Amino acid sequence: MDSYSQLLEKIRIPQPSLQKFAVISIFEKLRSAPPHLNPNSIPGTDAITQCLHSTSASVLDQSVRELCRLVRDSKLDLSRGLMELQSALEASDSKFVSLFVKGIGFLVRLGFQKNSLRFIASENHPFVKVLSCRVEIQTELVQQVLIFIMQSKYLGMVEVCEFLIPFLNYSIVRMPSSVSISSFIRSLMSSLAGLCCSIPGEAIPVMKLLIGRLKFFPCDNAEDFTNISHCLECIVDAYVVVLQQLVEMGSQLLHEVQLCGVELLDAMFSLCTNPKHMSSIENILEVSRRILIVQKDLGLSYIPELSTVMLSLFMVLPQSELEHEQFLEVKLILFLLKWKNENEHDVLRDAYDLNEELLFIFPAISLLSSPSKSVKQAATDLLHILGKLSNKLLIAQNTGKRKGMKFPSISTPKYIVFRLLQHIWLQDLSPLSGSFYLNYAPAHVTPIRDKHYVSKTWSSLVTDHLRRIIARRKSSSISQSQKVFLTDMPMILSAIACVLVMHQTDGSSSVDILANSSNADPKLGVPLLLVIQFYNHIFSTNTGVDFHGVLLKLLELLPSLASHPAIIPLIIQTLLPMLQNDKKPVLFATAIRLLCKTWEFNDRVFGTLQGVLQADRFTRFASQRDICISMAVSICDICRRNPDRGVDLILSIAACIENQDPLMQSLGLQSLGHLCEADAIDFYSAWDVIGKHVLNYSANAMVADSLCLLLKWGVMDAQAYPEASVDVLKILWDIGTSQDFRPASLWSKARASAFVALANYEVEHLERSIPDFKDRNYEYLVSETDPEVLTALEGFEVKLLTFEHITRRRLVKQKRVSANKIEKLLDVFPHLIFASGKERREKELPGAALFCLSFTKKDSRKPGAAEDLQDVQAKYEASLVDIATSLQLSRNTLIAILSLQSWKPFMRRWMRAHILLLDAKLQTAVLDKTPKAAIEILKSMTAIAERSLPRAAENIALAVGALCSVLPASAHAVKATASKFLLDWLFQHEHEYRQWSAAISLGVVSSCLHLTDHKQKFENINALLEVASVSKSTLVKGACGVGLGFSCQALLARADADDNAHPGKETYKIEEADLLRKIIRTLSELISQFTPSSADVLETLSVSFPLGSDHLNSDIAGEFLGSTSENLEEDVWGVAGLVLGLGNCVGAMYRAGMCNAILNVKALLISWIPHPTEVTTMSKDHEILLSVGSCLAAPIVMATCQRFELTDDADLEHLLSSYKELISDLLSIKRFDTFHQSLLMASCLGAGSLVGVVLNEGLHSLKIEHIKELLLLFRKSYSDSNPPLIHLGAMLGVVNALGAGAGTLIEPHPLSSSHASSDRKEASYISGPLITNAVLEPDLTSLVQEMFLVAQNSDANQLQQHAAWAISFLRQYLWVKELQNYGSTAENDSVGAKTVSQSFPEDSTVMKLSLWLMHLNYLGTGDVSHVNTVSSILRCLSRASRLPPLDWGAIIRRCMRYEGQVAGLLVQDITFERGNLREECLLFSLSHANQFDTLLSFLDELCDIPRLRMLEPRLQFFVLSHLADLVKIFSGSRVVKLFEDVAELLSWSACSESCNSLEKISFRISCWRGLKLCLDESSHHSQDFKSSMEKCMEFLFTLLPCAHTEGPCQGKIFEEWSEAIRCLEKAQQGWLLDLLKVSEVNFTVANSLPFETVKKIQAIAKLVQSGSLPLTVLGKLKACLLDCRSQDIWDALTEVSITVQHAEGNAKRQWLIEALEISCVTRFPSTALQFVGLLCGSCCIYRPLLIVDKFTVLSDLPVTLTSLLSDSTWMTVADSVVSYLWASTERIYEWNKQLKGDCDQLPNTQPIDTSENDIARFILLVMYQACVSLKHHLPPEKQLQLANMVVPTNMDVHELHARLNCDVKSISAFSP
Repeated sequence: MDSYSQLLEKIRIPQPSLQKFAVISIFEKLRSAPPHLNPNSIPGTDAITQCLHSTSASVLDQSVRELCRLVRDSKLDLSRGLMELQSALEASDSKFVSLFVKGIGFLVRLGFQKNSLRFIASENHPFVKVLSCRVEIQTELVQQVLIFIMQSKYLGMVEVCEFLIPFLNYSIVRMPSSVSISSFIRSLMSSLAGLCCSIPGEAIPVMKLLIGRLKFFPCDNAEDFTNISHCLECIVDAYVVVLQQLVEMGSQLLHEVQLCGVELLDAMFSLCTNPKHMSSIENILEVSRRILIVQKDLGLSYIPELSTVMLSLFMVLPQSELEHEQFLEVKLILFLLKWKNENEHDVLRDAYDLNEELLFIFPAISLLSSPSKSVKQAATDLLHILGKLSNKLLIAQNTGKRKGMKFPSISTPKYIVFRLLQHIWLQDLSPLSGSFYLNYAPAHVTPIRDKHYVSKTWSSLVTDHLRRIIARRKSSSISQSQKVFLTDMPMILSAIACVLVMHQTDGSSSVDILANSSNADPKLGVPLLLVIQFYNHIFSTNTGVDFHGVLLKLLELLPSLASHPAIIPLIIQTLLPMLQNDKKPVLFATAIRLLCKTWEFNDRVFGTLQGVLQADRFTRFASQRDICISMAVSICDICRRNPDRGVDLILSIAACIENQDPLMQSLGLQSLGHLCEADAIDFYSAWDVIGKHVLNYSANAMVADSLCLLLKWGVMDAQAYPEASVDVLKILWDIGTSQDFRPASLWSKARASAFVALANYEVEHLERSIPDFKDRNYEYLVSETDPEVLTALEGFEVKLLTFEHITRRRLVKQKRVSANKIEKLLDVFPHLIFASGKERREKELPGAALFCLSFTKKDSRKPGAAEDLQDVQAKYEASLVDIATSLQLSRNTLIAILSLQSWKPFMRRWMRAHILLLDAKLQTAVLDKTPKAAIEILKSMTAIAERSLPRAAENIALAVGALCSVLPASAHAVKATASKFLLDWLFQHEHEYRQWSAAISLGVVSSCLHLTDHKQKFENINALLEVASVSKSTLVKGACGVGLGFSCQALLARADADDNAHPGKETYKIEEADLLRKIIRTLSELISQFTPSSADVLETLSVSFPLGSDHLNSDIAGEFLGSTSENLEEDVWGVAGLVLGLGNCVGAMYRAGMCNAILNVKALLISWIPHPTEVTTMSKDHEILLSVGSCLAAPIVMATCQRFELTDDADLEHLLSSYKELISDLLSIKRFDTFHQSLLMASCLGAGSLVGVVLNEGLHSLKIEHIKELLLLFRKSYSDSNPPLIHLGAMLGVVNALGAGAGTLIEPHPLSSSHASSDRKEASYISGPLITNAVLEPDLTSLVQEMFLVAQNSDANQLQQHAAWAISFLRQYLWVKELQNYGSTAENDSVGAKTVSQSFPEDSTVMKLSLWLMHLNYLGTGDVSHVNTVSSILRCLSRASRLPPLDWGAIIRRCMRYEGQVAGLLVQDITFERGNLREECLLFSLSHANQFDTLLSFLDELCDIPRLRMLEPRLQFFVLSHLADLVKIFSGSRVVKLFEDVAELLSWSACSESCNSLEKISFRISCWRGLKLCLDESSHHSQDFKSSMEKCMEFLFTLLPCAHTEGPCQGKIFEEWSEAIRCLEKAQQGWLLDLLKVSEVNFTVANSLPFETVKKIQAIAKLVQSGSLPLTVLGKLKACLLDCRSQDIWDALTEVSITVQHAEGNAKRQWLIEALEISCVTRFPSTALQFVGLLCGSCCIYRPLLIVDKFTVLSDLPVTLTSLLSDSTWMTVADSVVSYLWASTERIYEWNKQLKGDCDQLPNTQPIDTSENDIARFILLVMYQACVSLKHHLPPEKQLQLANMVVPTNMDVHELHARLNCDVKSISAFSP
C-alpha cells in the first residue's frame, strides 16, 4: 500500500491535470509492478478501487480509461475489469453513471471480439448486470448496445445477436413492470429497429432477434399489450425501410427478407389468438396489410410460405365481431388472393391440389348476412374468387397426382385444422388415426359393450359427436369444456365441412356436419341457408361433375333450418316462388316436399302447408302426377307425425283414396292407417266410406300392401262390428294367400303385410270368418316359398300354435293298445311257448327261454316268501345248466354273440330275483344289494362252468360277460372278479373252447367297465392282443378280434364329472389312444394276409396307427396264415371274427377323429362282399373267407357312417342291392357246405341289420320294392329245405329288419313312443321303422306269423328252436322298456302297459306340421318342398310349447341333410341362404331337447369333438355361440366334456390349414359369445363346470391376436376383442385379476415387451373402461407402463388413454400429473409424453381435429396441453402440471446438451435410453414450445431460463416420422 499511497494522495489534489497525471502514474506502475504489487495483488486492487470510487470527475474519467487499457493490454482479466467497473457503477453518483456504462460497453466489445464473452449465462451477462443495478443507466445502455452491434458486426451479425439474446430476454422477462422499465424496453426495441434501417444488408438477423423476443413479452394487462404494439410498429417500420432499401440495392436477400416478413406476420397473428389478448386487432391487421402491400408495391412475387398467413387469418376471422375488423380481414384476404393469382404460374399449386383459402368459404358466406354494406361487398368479392377455385377443384380433382402442404414439426391450431382437411381430402389416413378420439364416446353416453367395429368416416363421427353434445345441452348436463366446444368449434367444423362438400366420397356425410353445427350454434343458421344457395350455384354450373346426391342432401337441410325461428320467413320466401310456378311440375312438387319437411321442424308453417294440400288441388293438378304424388306423400308424413293435424286434412286423404292412380291410392290408405292407429278417427266408420273405392285391390300390389296396413287396425273394434270385420278378414286372407302374383316382389311385400295384419286378430275370430281355416292355413304354409312372406307367416303361425296350446284339452292317458298284428302275436308269445303245461321247454328252446323264462311270482315281495325265493334261485341255476348244455355254439362266432346277447335278459331277471331274496333274508337295510347279489351269482356260475362239459362251459363263459353287461358301472369288484376268471380261461391254450368264449366275453366285460377302471381295461385288452398274436387257433384269434372290437367301445369314451377331476385323465387318454392303435394295427395285419388285393389299403390303415416298440411280431401273421391253410371251412368264423372286430372299432376311430380311416374300413368291407358273378365260381381261397365277416360288420360301420354323415343314399342302396343279389345267387346255386351256409347266414342277418339300422335311424330312405324283394328272399331261405344255419340267419334277418339288432351288442335304436304309421300308403320309399309302415304291414305280419307258427309247433326241432329264438329277439326289442318297468313282476304278464297322449287332435296345426316334417320328401322325386318352407316350419315349431311324441331325432337328422339333397332341384328364382336350414335344425333341437331324448342324443353326438370337427364352419360357429343353451340341457359331466371339446376344437382350428384367417377369428368370436351367454345365465349349477369355462377362456385369451392388425381381418379382430371383453366382464373378479396379472418382471425380461403383456394391459384397460375393474388396477401399472419403449407399448398406451379419458375428473387430472412426473425420471421420456399427448388430445376442444400417431401426438402436445389447461376444470392443477412439465423440459434440455458434448451426465438422475437419441432434438422442441405456451404458469426465473434455452429449429416432419418408425399413411391408432 505504501507503494501507491503517495500517488493516491495526489489524486485528491483539486487540480484536474494533476489528478489525471496521478491516475496515469498509478496505472503505469500497476502495469509494470512486480507480482506483489500487480493489479491482482491487494495493494493493486485497493489502488484501482480508490481510483474508481473517487468523487472527482477527472479522476473517474482517467481511471476508467486506464482500466480499459489494462484489460486491452491483457494486464488485467476482462472479468476483473468488468467487476471493478460494475462495483464502481453501483456506488457512483448518478452524474457519472454514463461514464461507467461506456467503460463497461468498451470491455464488452473487447471481450466479444476476443471471444471471451460468448455463451455466458444470462445472470452473468454484463449488460444484464448494468441494467439491474440502477435506473439512470438506461439511455446510455441502449447506446452501448447499438455501438456494440455496429463495432462487432464484422464478426458476424448472427453471433452478435446470439450474444444479445440473454440481455433482451432478461429485459423483457425479469424486470418488474414499471413505467421506466417499459420505456426502456420500448426505447431499446425502437433503437434496434432503427439500427436495422442503417444496415439493411445485415438487418435480417437483428429483425429475427426482435421477432423472436415477442413471444416472451408478458401479456397480463393492457400496458403489456401497449408495449407489444409499440414494439411491433417499430419492427414493421424498420422492416419496410429495410425492404425498400434492399430492393433499391437489387440485393440477393429479398427472398430471405420476405420469409422474415412471414415470420413477423406469424408472430403478430399468434398474439391475436392469445386468449389473454385485450386490445383490438385492428392495429395488427393494419400493420400486416402494410407489410404485404409494400412487398407487392415493390414488385415482389407472392411466395408459397404466405399460406401460413392465410391460415392465421382463418383462425382470426371467426373471432372478430366488429365490422371494421371483419372488413379489414376480408380485404387482407382478398389482397393476398389477388396477389397470389397474379403470380399463379409461380406459386399456385395444381388445380387438383387443395388450397388453404378454400377454408374461407363458410366464414365468407357468414359475412354475407352482415348489415354492413362494405363487409357484405368484400365478402361477395371473396366468394367470387373462392367460387372460381371451387369450380377448378371440382373439374380437376380426378386428374393428376395430388400433393399436400408440408407442415412444421410443432403444431399450431391453424396447422391442425388444415392438416386434417388435407389428410381427409387426400384420403391418406389409416381407418381410425384421423378420428381416433371420436370413435370412443364417453361411457355414460354410449356404453363400451355396445360398440361394434364400423369403419366410419370422419364426417359421420363428428356428426355423432355434435349430436351427443347437443343432446347433453338439452338435458342440462353439459360440462364446461363442452360449452366452450359449442362456442368455439362449430364455425371451424363448418368451414372444414364446407370444403369437404366438394369431395367425391365424403361430400354427403359432410352436409350432416353443417346441419348439426347450425344446431349447436344458432348463429350459423342463416349462413347455412346461404351455403345451400352457394353450392347450388357451384354444382349447377359444373354439369360435367355429378354431385346431384350432395346437392339433394343440401336441399334437405332447408327444412332443418326451420328450428331457427328467425329463418322461417326466409325459407317461406324461398319456397313461395316455387309454389306459384306450376309450369314446372318438378319444381312445384319439390317445394311442397320441402315445405312439409319444414313443418316437421316448426309447426308455424302448417297454415301455409294446409293451403297447399287442399283437396280441390288434386282435381286442379290431376294432369300433373308429380305434384299430386308430392301432395299425397306430404299428407302421409303429416298423418304419421301428427295425427291431430292429419285429421284436418281428412278430405284430402279421401281425395287420394278416390284417385285412380295406384300410388296415390296407396298413399291415401297409408295416411288413413296412421290416423286409425292413433285412434284419431274410427276405423269402421272410415271403412264404410272408403271400402267401395278399394275393391279392385288385387290389380295392384302397392294398393294391396297399403290396404293391409290399414286393415290391421280393424282389430280394435272387431267384436263391435262383426259383419264388417268378417269382410276385412276375408280381404286380408285373400291378399295373403293369393297365388297369382308370386314372382313380383311387391306382391311378396303385400302378402307379408297381410299376415302381419292377420296376426293382430284373435284366432277365434279368424276361425269363424274364414271357412276351413286350419286346413287352408296348413296348405298355404307348406306351399309358400317366399322368404319375406314366410317371415310374416311365422308370427301368424306361432300365434296359432299358442292359441291351440292354451285351449287344448286336458291330457288323457290310457293303456296303449297294440298297434298291429305283429305286436299282438308278440304279446301272447311267452304264454303260448312256455305255458304252464309245457315244463322244461328251456332244453328244447334254449334261446327263447333266455328271453322269456321267469320264476318270480307276483307276490314274491310279501313277507314270508324267502323259501319261495330260495327255490327260485335253484331254478335259475338249473336253467343255467340246462340252457348252457342245450344251446350249441358249434364254433360259430355269430351264434356265440347271439348267445351272449340272449343271456343278458336272463341275467337281468336272475339279478332281480336274487336281490328280492336278499331283501327277504337281511333284516338290516343295505343301500345297494346289487354287488352282493352279482358276486354270489358269479361264484355260482364260475363253479358250474369249471365242472361243466365244454359245450355248457362255453355258454356259461358268455353268460359271465352278459352278467357284467347288465350290472351298473360302479360294480367294480364283480367285474374285476369276472375278468380274473375269464383271463384265466383265456390263457389256457390247451382248451380252445375256454379261450374263444372267454375272449368274446372278456371284450364285453371291458366295454362295460367303469371309465376309471383303466388298469383292468388295459389288462384285458393287452391280454386279448397277446393271445391274438400267439394263438395257433383261427377260432381263438377271431374270438380275440371280436373281443377287441367290443373293447373298443369303451376306449376314448366320455368321462363323468368325477372322472374329469382324475389327475391322470390326460395320461389315460393317451394310453387308450395307443391301445386303439395297437388293436387296429394288429387286426389290419392279421386280416391283410387273407386279401392280397386289399393289402395296400390295409397297410395304409395300419400305418395310420403306428405302434410302439411292443408291436406285433411280423412272423405271427405268416404263422397264422400257415396254420389256417389246411382247413378253410373250419376257419371261416375265426376270420369272420377278425373282420367283425375291425368293424366294431369304427366308433373308437370316430372318437379319435380318424374319419378317413372309417371311410377306408367301410370301403374295404363293401369290397369284400362277393359280387353275384363271383358266387358261382367261388373258390375257397383266403380272401373269400373275409366275406362272412364283412357281411356282418358292414351294417355296424354303415350305422356309424350314416349317423355322422359319412355316407349317402347311393352307398346304402348299393350295399342293400349287393346283399340282395348275393342272397339270391347263394340260394340259387344250392351249395350247402359249411362256408356257403355261413355266408348265406351272415348275408341274411347282415341285410336285415342294414335295413333295421337305416330305417330305425330314419335318416335315409329305401325303396319299398327292394325291401319286399329282400323279405321274399328271407322267406325263401327259411321256408325251403335249407340247413338250420340258413334258417336261423333268414329269421334273424327278418327280425333285424324290424329293428331287433340280433347279432350285435350295440343297443338298437329305440322306437318312438308313438306307433303311428311313419310312411304314407302311396309312397314308394320308406324312411321309418318297418314295424310302423302301413305299406309293408301285410308282408311283415305274414312273415312273423309263419315264424310264430314254426316256433309254436314244428316237426323240425332245430327249426322251431331257431324260430322261437328269433321271435324272442324281436319281442325283447319291442317290449324292453315294459320289461324293465315291471321289475319284480312276471315278465310274461307285462304287456300293453305303455301310455300315449291323446292331447294332439289330428287337425291341430302342430300335429299337421309335425307330420308334414316327418313325411318330408327329400328323395328328389315328385314335388320337392323348398328349403325356405322347411326352415320356416322348423322356426314355428321351435316356438311351440310342446310337440307330438314322434321320433324327432330322425326327423331332425333328415332335415339336416335336406338342403344338400334338394338344392339342385329347387326353383332358381327363389333364393335361400345356404346353411340356414341346418342352423334351424339345431335351434329346434335346443328348444325341445328337454322333452325328447332323441333330440338330446342328436345334440350330444353333434357336440362331440370328432363330429364338431367335421361340421362346416358356419355350424361350428353356431354351436359355439349357443353354448349357454347346451349347458341348460346337458348334464354336469357332459358340460365339462363340452368345454373340453370346445378348447380342443379351438386348438385344432388354430393349427388347421383348412381354416382361413377369417374363419379362425370367427371360431373365437363365436366361442367368446357363447361363453358370455353362459356367464350371463350362470347359477349355482355353474359351479360344477366353472373351472372348465375358465380354462376355456384362458385358452381363448392366449389366442387373442394383436388388436391393431391392419388388413381384411381388421374388423373381425375388433369384433373378437369386443366379444372377449364382454365375456370377461362377466367373469369373477378374482379369477380375472389372476388371468391378467402383470408384474414388473414382465417389463424387464427382454429388450422388447412381450406381446402377451401388451395384450393383458389392453384387456385391463378395456375392462376398467366397462366398469368391470377399478381404475386402481390400471394405476398400479402406470410407472412400468410409461417406462417402456414407445414402439413396444404404443398399442397399450392408446387403450389406456381411452380408459382414462372416460374416468372421473379428479382421476384424469391425477393421471396427467403423475404421467408428467414419471417423464422426469423414466428411461423413455417419449413414451410418457406420448401418453400425455393422448390424454390431452382426448380431453381438449381440438379432439375432433386431431390425428393420432406416435409423431403427431407429440407434435400437437403444445396445442393440446395448452387448450386443456385453459379449461376451468383443469385450471386447478395447471401450476402442478406446468411445474412437472418444466422439470421434464430441463431434463430433456440437459440430455440434449450431453448428447452434443456440452456437458456431462447430471448426477442422481435416471439415464435416458440410447434408443431415444434419434428424437432427442424433436422432444426438446416439443417441450420447449409447450413451456412457451404455458409460460404464464412459470415463475419469472423459470421463464428467463426458458427464454435462454438454445433449441433447434423446426425439423423435417418426414425425418421425424422415420425416426419414430411411423409412416404417415400406415400409422394406425386403431384400438377396439
